[in-house]
Amino acid sequence: MFELERFIEECRAAVRADPTHRATREVVARAVSDPAGVLAGLGEPRRAEVQKLYHAPDLTILNVVWAPGMTVRPHNHLMWAVIGIYTGRENNIWWRRLPADADARIEAAGAKSLGEREVEPLGRDIIHTVTNPLDRLTGAIHVYGGDFFATPRSEWDPETLVEAPFDVQTTMRLFEEANAAYEARMRAA
Repeated sequence: MFELERFIEECRAAVRADPTHRATREVVARAVSDPAGVLAGLGEPRRAEVQKLYHAPDLTILNVVWAPGMTVRPHNHLMWAVIGIYTGRENNIWWRRLPADADARIEAAGAKSLGEREVEPLGRDIIHTVTNPLDRLTGAIHVYGGDFFATPRSEWDPETLVEAPFDVQTTMRLFEEANAAYEARMRAA
């Protein structure tokens, strides 16, 4: 079974041993290889949220739950990340900056769908959009090689693809709107 304190210590040890994502990826892969264990340890997802599990200057661990159909606009992290899915599916669109664009716009460069038990490392400079394509909640462990909450980063307008500073309030409002829609649908069912 997934034990949060042990998982945190294994991630901390991995970062001490290798400051890149490689060792941490193995820790996350072991954890999500037992989705039932993660669900027992963290609890069944009930609503979209970003739950802080661990936070330090060199490491942040989050339990991210995406509502059905929820999409988060293109954004970067400016640190490596490892994403491990323990229930549901997360579709990612990868983006790249357009060279010599005055508005720092981006263009699509690829995509990858991650399902239960799958793990994906993201490099420091990756820009991505996340969508939950399912009609149910998706749960993922996100591990970041730095202080996720203190690092200034960017997001891109989903329509114009123009860069702007990341706005945490806009993102949190998106989670609340997704929860309201999900809860209304659940009541109607």
